[in-house]
Amino acid sequence: MHRRVVHRSPRVNRLFTLLHRSPPPPTLTLDRRAFYELAAECRAYATELANYDQHRVNLKQCHRFNAWLAYLKRYDRLHPQLATLSGARPIARWQVVTLMVILWLFIALALPGRVSQQLATLMMGSWLLSIVAVFFIPESIYGTTIELLEGKVLRVVDVLLEILESGAMEFTEAAFFKARENLLAARHELRQQIDLAHRPPNGPIL
Repeated sequence: MHRRVVHRSPRVNRLFTLLHRSPPPPTLTLDRRAFYELAAECRAYATELANYDQHRVNLKQCHRFNAWLAYLKRYDRLHPQLATLSGARPIARWQVVTLMVILWLFIALALPGRVSQQLATLMMGSWLLSIVAVFFIPESIYGTTIELLEGKVLRVVDVLLEILESGAMEFTEAAFFKARENLLAARHELRQQIDLAHRPPNGPIL
């Protein structure tokens, strides 16, 4: 019995190599300077997110977080602890509505002559109601709202605090307390905004 030998071109071989290549390992070392800068960045990031509507998806902020998370995962100390943290879903309500309107127009053009007039009217009316219903569905169902983004940033802050308080960074006393101050301020701001997002519109019922 002869074994069949399959010859691949060099281009195909390169493609197989790229497809089966393991993801690159972290390439950045989380030294004291990088950690100190990340702590300050987290505080500024938390303050900035507080300026947005907590219940809406902001595409720019979603893309910014995804780029930031990919950068953080390159650090040797952060990669293992942030490996399970997923990126943001940049899907806004207007995008969903636009897609549904396009599909509604396609249905309106395709159905006449293919099905009965009553069925076509029923399907178009049902789809139109679905478009209206999208405005009453929370954006957090299909996208990452600012509130959900804050939860992800809070996860990063907690990881940094854990590393800091373990003493692994070997900061001087002044640098330690400054980095800790920034991270605690970021945590407080993020938790406060998340708490406010869960309160009734008119405040808590006493």
